[in-house]
Amino acid sequence: MKIKHQLAIFNALTRLLVILVLWLMLPILVENVVYSHINNGLLEKKKKFIDHLNQDEINDFIENSGDSTETYSQFSTLHSEFLVLSKVPVKPRQKETTFSNDYRVIEGEENEYRILQYHFTYEKEGYQLEIGSDLSEVNDLTFIIRLFIIIVLVIILLVTFLADTFYIEYLLKPFYKIIDTKIRRVNEPETFDHTPIKAKSSDFMELDLVLNQMMDRIGELFKKEKQFISNVSHELLTPIALLKNKLENLLQNDSLDDNAVDKIASSLKTLDMLKKIINNLLLISRIENNQYTTEEDIYFHEIITDIQEDLQDRIEDKEIEFSNTMKHDVSFKGNKTLIHILIYNLITNAIKYNTPNGKITIADGFLEKHYFISIADSGIGMDPFQIEKIFNRFARINSDQDGQGLGLAIADSIANFHRIEIKVTSEIKKGTTFLLLSGNGKNLI
Repeated sequence: MKIKHQLAIFNALTRLLVILVLWLMLPILVENVVYSHINNGLLEKKKKFIDHLNQDEINDFIENSGDSTETYSQFSTLHSEFLVLSKVPVKPRQKETTFSNDYRVIEGEENEYRILQYHFTYEKEGYQLEIGSDLSEVNDLTFIIRLFIIIVLVIILLVTFLADTFYIEYLLKPFYKIIDTKIRRVNEPETFDHTPIKAKSSDFMELDLVLNQMMDRIGELFKKEKQFISNVSHELLTPIALLKNKLENLLQNDSLDDNAVDKIASSLKTLDMLKKIINNLLLISRIENNQYTTEEDIYFHEIITDIQEDLQDRIEDKEIEFSNTMKHDVSFKGNKTLIHILIYNLITNAIKYNTPNGKITIADGFLEKHYFISIADSGIGMDPFQIEKIFNRFARINSDQDGQGLGLAIADSIANFHRIEIKVTSEIKKGTTFLLLSGNGKNLI
């Protein structure tokens, strides 16, 4: 997940937590404010009732009640308020005024009320006054407030989430530009873009500067390493040529016996193998140093036909059926010599690891608008562990086969140089397929 999305989600979760706290706390605060207002109203009504109360009125209330409970009640028409006066025993240290919420039934209708209870003594008689105010409107108001808060805060959450996403996108724009232009598209230190990235954040400017300095050091090290390989390869070829020349001159000596001739011939063979290895390493070094041009028109069908003619003797020796089923006349911008080496190495590899009376099939086509060439054989095949290592230098599939293990390493270097992707599929005892897939299509004509 990208960092901008993580930051936006984190901010959204933070706001959501705040919303939940507000949703739980705000109605409680509202209720406290409303209850305080109701309590004040009930106290005013109690004061008015007590201020105008005398013994005659109390007796009148009790007489009008007409029952043994000695309780007098009155309530509003809509049952939003009620007043109850009851005669009770005198209690020492009783609280004078208390507030509570309770349900009361008035004329068969039950409602919740905020109730003021007031105990007082009048002429040595104990009385309890209850004044209640209906809470149904308060509860409805609280519910509406909760719903309103949820709607408003959800809207705020969505708006701020979108704002955060765009703002974080704006802040991280230099970061993604650094990744895209200076890291993702860089295959070689020489292609690194040292142009400073414009950013308002000093952190990204520092990151850009450090990347430039790091790539300068890496580029210098790569340059020294490649130059070292090139120099060593050149220096080794000279003594090899001298040794070969001396050994060839020795072979002209008639005084040598057969055993000496065989040893000299073996030494010449070893020198030839060493020279071939050095030339291959030198080729890889030159490819990685971009010492080849890529402006030639290459026709794959023509190259494969030429390679088939060159290798016809080896194909016939193994009695391999060679089938070229290419249907597209596609040309390619690159280096003809290198592409010839690339395909030559793959086909010779298919011959080397094929079975007698086996088959090699060359095909082409388009995969997701990219041109491809496939070289398939019916050989010994490889397991996944072998496939991972076949492009390593000096790696060989089968130690019984001749070779130095550089053919596929060279093929991989040439493919990377031409932005060609090599995909390998294989199955033990069923064969292997090498798929050459043109990268971004820029090299195709």
